[in-house]
Amino acid sequence: MSLSLDRITLVHPNGTRALNGVNLDVGAGERVAVIGPSGAGKTTLLRVIATALRPTNGALNLLGDDPWRLDRGALRRLRGRIGMVHQAPPIPPRQRVVTAVLAGRLGRWPLWKGLASLVYPVDIAGARGMLSRMQIADKLFERCDRLSGGQLQRVGVARVLYQQPDLILTDEPVSAVDPALSGHVIGELHREAIARGVTLVASLHAVDLALHWFPRIVGVKAGEIVFDLPPVRVTDEMLRELYASESAVVPTQAGEPLAMPAPGIRRKPLCS
Repeated sequence: MSLSLDRITLVHPNGTRALNGVNLDVGAGERVAVIGPSGAGKTTLLRVIATALRPTNGALNLLGDDPWRLDRGALRRLRGRIGMVHQAPPIPPRQRVVTAVLAGRLGRWPLWKGLASLVYPVDIAGARGMLSRMQIADKLFERCDRLSGGQLQRVGVARVLYQQPDLILTDEPVSAVDPALSGHVIGELHREAIARGVTLVASLHAVDLALHWFPRIVGVKAGEIVFDLPPVRVTDEMLRELYASESAVVPTQAGEPLAMPAPGIRRKPLCS
């Protein structure tokens, strides 16, 4: 088992209940999409899994460990095995792209190597290879504050690909990426997960991308899981109910109404 959440509840200091008794088991190598309206708790769920937030109640098992029973050194090593792609990557604006990508290995490198890489990048070829997968190798030595939002998101993905974690978490990884490139980025994340047999959990706003690519869809609303199904069993009625509080239109990458298949037609993810 890659991760297990048992009755996880998280209440913010202001009293807001972000997660309410969430149960979720994800096996090693599974690829799971988390969908739901804004404010449903998707980002909070990922941050709990990433150990960035400690739940108020419940038990979390992550890559074979309870993170909150570990000492500082063991927790740091566990976090080094988790790769998180943020919607807005936390990258210093003046940092060069090559340095931002190589930072993916800081949790595994000795201190001297990390410091040396800040002075002169220690693996330019490795960074270029990851950026090539994101189709932005030409930005290798560009400053991050000169990139578009979509380019910066792809740098964030390249950094996690370079990290080679045992668990990949992504929070709206293509929200600023051109629709024509979004499928490519999601595809590269899938290829990485399949090639190395690691787990991928992605929060996605675009339901069409989730249904198209992921073998398992988890719907979240008001801090609770309302369904956990393969895409062929997610109906248009389920999606309308899931997004009823946000809009009558199910969100897609292209911003158009989601074209649901006729009854009996099976959706198939591109990767298996």
